[in-house]
Amino acid sequence: MDDRTHPRRPAPAGDGGGDPAGDPRRAPVTGERAELRIEARIEAAGQAGIDADAPLFVISVAAQLAGMHAQTLRSYDREGLVSPGRSSGGGRRYSQRDIELLREVQRLSQDDGVNRAGIRRIIELEAQVDALRARLAELSVENAELRADLVQSRMDAANAAANAVAGLRRDVVPWRTTAGDVAPWLRPPRRG
Repeated sequence: MDDRTHPRRPAPAGDGGGDPAGDPRRAPVTGERAELRIEARIEAAGQAGIDADAPLFVISVAAQLAGMHAQTLRSYDREGLVSPGRSSGGGRRYSQRDIELLREVQRLSQDDGVNRAGIRRIIELEAQVDALRARLAELSVENAELRADLVQSRMDAANAAANAVAGLRRDVVPWRTTAGDVAPWLRPPRRG
């Protein structure tokens, strides 16, 4: 059997004869290099306008990106910690946001020693904070619009008042009464 076709022996370096190990461009990417490549793809997808909530990654890729075993991801899904989308065939599909959440769950569990119930509560509270921040942003925009409308209404009212005063007949003279006049409307106005 030839060295190049034997399943356990790699081809000589530089030969490239059918074995990926012989060609560095076709060599399998593992470990940190694989994660960096996938990270670059995620970043490129974000820059290309792909939604961070789009379910793109199968469980094996998501597990590699999160640095954990696929069975751990299944366990998190069963417990409701990280619930990915599903494909039409029922397979799990993780989004970029899901992967970030998986990393956060792992950090809380391993680095901070938080149990799964605590992690679940933290995730719920963070979701509430995010929802409140979004609502605050909506209300801030609405408040700014209402303030702009108020300023415009005040300017419109001032213009209307100025136009009403300017539109008064110039020949009508306002009537001034003195303290002793009983019926000032009976007296003819002075011309002068």
